Amino acid sequence: MNETQNEHIENSDIEPKIIDKISDKADASKASESEISSQNKINENAPIKEEDSPIIDLQVKKEFVRKRKTLGSYVKKFFILCFGAFLYAVGLETFLIPNNIIDGGVVGISIMAASLTPISFSVYLVVINIPFLYLGYKHIGKTFSISTIVSILLLSLWTEYFKPVPQVTDDFFLAAIFGGIVAGIGVGLIIRNSGSLDGTEIVAIIMDKRTTFSVGEVVLFFNIFILGAAGFVFGWDKAMYSLVAYFIISKMIDVVIKGLDESYAVMIVSEESDEIADALMHRLGRGVTFIKGMGAYTGDPKKVIYCVVTRLEVDKLKDITIDKDENAFITINPVHDIVGGRFKKKSIH
Repeated sequence: MNETQNEHIENSDIEPKIIDKISDKADASKASESEISSQNKINENAPIKEEDSPIIDLQVKKEFVRKRKTLGSYVKKFFILCFGAFLYAVGLETFLIPNNIIDGGVVGISIMAASLTPISFSVYLVVINIPFLYLGYKHIGKTFSISTIVSILLLSLWTEYFKPVPQVTDDFFLAAIFGGIVAGIGVGLIIRNSGSLDGTEIVAIIMDKRTTFSVGEVVLFFNIFILGAAGFVFGWDKAMYSLVAYFIISKMIDVVIKGLDESYAVMIVSEESDEIADALMHRLGRGVTFIKGMGAYTGDPKKVIYCVVTRLEVDKLKDITIDKDENAFITINPVHDIVGGRFKKKSIH
């Protein structure tokens, strides 16, 4: 009995101690948790250092590179517009205007107006284009309008600069040809960089969206009247020379925009598509893509060959294809621009 009482006493002494230890541990854990949470709050409020945040640092660097590239593209675009306006002014002031030969559009109207009044060509160029610029801003876009405004102002400045320069030739035919070449290169550079010098083109773009007429048809419609008016102002022989200059300028614009080495997209339907594709890759040095097709009449599956070649390679492609399959069906379409891919010219053998 005494032993049982003693054990009960001993157990009663031990239990409070165990409870005290457990409570001490719980208090300690709570204290450590509160310290950790307070430390986390401090870390959250503390400023993030660059060495501790590589992701943020990378994002900042990418943003800096993007802004630098954007600024560089704007500067490059401005200098190209400036050079294009320079060439156009050279063609106008040293070849066309001294020989009473005009270009189409607002430029032609400004040349005729300047010859009939004491106001200079550059003033008419800016004033007449103002309503067209407003239409361009409202209906086409801000980037196009800004590039056009910059181009017109630059052309006005360059024409004033070249006004005292003597004309290169007084031969009307030579003036129309070489003036058209120089002016066409300048206009082509401006158009290639999203600019314009002619308000009638802005009207043509807007009408192209709202009517069945294309941009070229609307511009031609305007220029028929403008070049016809030149016959009454300068004489019909000058109007014909102006038509020659206008034609050359149009062709030079195409050369600058599309390039001398034109490209063509070719599609070939043949039963020997694998052999033809292999020959084009190894003999012509061009990449080839297969497009899955199906004959509408027979329902048979077809492997249509798609390939892009230069103007000089078209005949070689035809020879290779016909050599493999005389019944091959070939379509060839001009390509205005190529972006990306592996369009790299290799040796033909």
